[in-house]
Amino acid sequence: MIKSLIEIHMIQNHCPANLNRDDLGSPKTCFFGGVLRSRISSQCLKRSIRTSADFADLVGGIRTRRLAELISQQVKGKDVKNQAKEVLAKCGIKSDKEAGSDMLVFTTHKAVKAMAQLLQNEDGMHIDELKAAFTRLIENEVQVPDMALCGRMLETGVMKHTTVEAALQVAHAISTHEARPEIDYYVAVDDIKGDDAGAGFVAEAMFSSACFYKYFSIDCSQLLTNLGDHAELAAKTIGAFIYAAVRSNPSGKQNSYAAHNYPDGILIEIKERPFNYANAFVRPVVQMKDSDLVTQTIGQLANYIDDMNKGYGLEGKQTQIWFSPNHRHPLVNSNGDSIGDQIGSIDELVSKVVSLTGHDWNRVRELKVNEEA
Repeated sequence: MIKSLIEIHMIQNHCPANLNRDDLGSPKTCFFGGVLRSRISSQCLKRSIRTSADFADLVGGIRTRRLAELISQQVKGKDVKNQAKEVLAKCGIKSDKEAGSDMLVFTTHKAVKAMAQLLQNEDGMHIDELKAAFTRLIENEVQVPDMALCGRMLETGVMKHTTVEAALQVAHAISTHEARPEIDYYVAVDDIKGDDAGAGFVAEAMFSSACFYKYFSIDCSQLLTNLGDHAELAAKTIGAFIYAAVRSNPSGKQNSYAAHNYPDGILIEIKERPFNYANAFVRPVVQMKDSDLVTQTIGQLANYIDDMNKGYGLEGKQTQIWFSPNHRHPLVNSNGDSIGDQIGSIDELVSKVVSLTGHDWNRVRELKVNEEA
């Protein structure tokens, strides 16, 4: 298993959408390079990947304020919800509400099942014994891919070893060009006509359309540590993550916009130090005559990477693999020289990246991980 970073850079053009809303319901934005950009938050991107079909059987974690209720649902023949609340409160996860607690707890299905079994068969165990057992489970049963990637922050004031250091870093996706939200004025027609004229409902909604740069970095050494040195599981996690990042999109307003667009270009690098290429777009991309926004974006990215490789002496010191569907958009510098290996199939890309970890994708992809799946 390699101990380096796997970095994923994506160029993805979305049709009109509102994938990630702010508190007013408008598409999220930011200023970058002195102009307004469209933005998708890192939390939104991670959520869409974690809940995608490509990552489904790797989701061993559960994040909830209703941990006591979840535990009690798995205990047969007796009501242990109050007991579960009492034990969790001893662990520092206090509950002041009927159904939930004040704390959002990220744990694993395996830990929940084991806690339920403890309450099922507790046979008069003292609450301090249950507290100690619950603590061990919450602290130690953490070796699942979604938690290994995203990490865990859990401060209860009682349990001491609850932090899981994330192996994954995700940038907020930003548009490579200036992008201003627009207003969609829409109406709903009343199917039963009456004396009153006009629409049955009138409203406005914000949307935007943008070509995004997305950046992900996976620390393979940290991932392997988080998974208890299970190298094959780490390899499967990496492959599944790439597929999920490529084929999943945030769910925001998709029934209204159906912005299910795949990336036009993906660069994957194996390297020792992280490098976010967002500064390739400090000067906003501008569509040129006889070209298009995606082509211009990829060209600007290629020239920036070429300059960084040469300026920082990185040529030949890192593995670079460029994928564009059926070689639609080559990644070449201003002299026409290719940057990295050029691949036209996503299956070939995933297989090649996983092979660099020392594993065969066709074999590790069959691993059964999540017992709840």
